[in-house]
Amino acid sequence: MATAKQKPSAKSAAKPPKETPSPMERMEIRLAGSGGQGLILAGLILAEAAGLHDNRFVAMGQSYGPEARGGASKAEVIISGQPIDYPLASRVDLFLALTQEAADTYCWDLKPEAWIVVDADLVSHPPTSRAVALPFTATARDKLGKPMVANVVALGAITELTGVVSRKALEKALLARVPKGTEALNKKALAAGTKMAKDHAASGQLAGQEPTSEDV
Repeated sequence: MATAKQKPSAKSAAKPPKETPSPMERMEIRLAGSGGQGLILAGLILAEAAGLHDNRFVAMGQSYGPEARGGASKAEVIISGQPIDYPLASRVDLFLALTQEAADTYCWDLKPEAWIVVDADLVSHPPTSRAVALPFTATARDKLGKPMVANVVALGAITELTGVVSRKALEKALLARVPKGTEALNKKALAAGTKMAKDHAASGQLAGQEPTSEDV
């Protein structure tokens, strides 16, 4: 686990910039999937977007299953407007699951009103009936020709849905981390995720974030 405080000046410490879209003073995010899906990298990109470019305090932790690939793994990012005194996620506000195993393993401590976003093709039984299911892997595979960028598609979608970081900050952090020569592909993946979320919102399916009787 590593913590980081990214505050370039006393002025920025007093008040986040206006473009910072994070809806909460402290937001706990868990990104979960299998080894090889790039969720640890996704968490790092999200943390750097918030800390380096949106001028917020961040903390990040990660864990892997015993398998190099295939086992459940997760990255947790805490984003706050104030110094983070407890850098572990305990009441998760946003949960992204890219596999069924990850959805089953890491859904125990979500807030009742938490955002829950899952891969529509790889998670057949989300932990709640109000989960947002979007085709991250299918889009990366069929539209971009690279299943490996499903994590970036998902980052674009959850940022658009929740405003956890600004789109500008996310793109800067992404392009600073991806291998040289893949910038155009990753920008397309980010844009695909953003469009996916916008289309989902336009469909009116975002209503119902409150718990239902099936979630009790």
